[in-house]
Amino acid sequence: MTRRPQRHYSLDEYFAVEASSAIRHEYYDGEIFAMAGASVAHNHISANVLTALRVHLRESDCSAFGGDLRVKTRGGLYTYPDVMVICGKIELTRDQPDTATNPCLIVEVLSDATRNYDRGDKFALYKTIPALRHYLLIDQKKILVEHFQLGKRSVWKHASLSTLSEEISISTINVALPLSEIYERVFN
Repeated sequence: MTRRPQRHYSLDEYFAVEASSAIRHEYYDGEIFAMAGASVAHNHISANVLTALRVHLRESDCSAFGGDLRVKTRGGLYTYPDVMVICGKIELTRDQPDTATNPCLIVEVLSDATRNYDRGDKFALYKTIPALRHYLLIDQKKILVEHFQLGKRSVWKHASLSTLSEEISISTINVALPLSEIYERVFN
């Protein structure tokens, strides 16, 4: 994602901007970035994943959240993933009770503007979340889901799926997501 340098903001200034703004913002290293609106395809994918996860997790101690719950990484990023799952008690920051710190799964729907950022710098910051075990990147222009899973010795394994007949197995939460459900109504 291309970013222009801005003045440096304190966390308190960021939270003040968030409280008074109709749009959400990401905060990192003293900079605030407006999060752009999403396409119809992006919205379908996010809703499909959130719905499927909520159905599958109904009888568990895990909860799926959409893009309105903020997450904080140990690296200092405050952002709003498209979808995330938290198991057990939701751990919130002391300074902001609407900011979670313990997702085990984060899902980002890629756009042209965020693709490189979501794969690179943002993923590096997400990796600082101790509870994170799965990271999904979902392309909205073609059938392609990348699944990053934390394996033994803290090595992230990568798998790509690109046909509607495949499904993503998310072992930590015991859920299999068919790509046909993820992309429902996207390419019709």
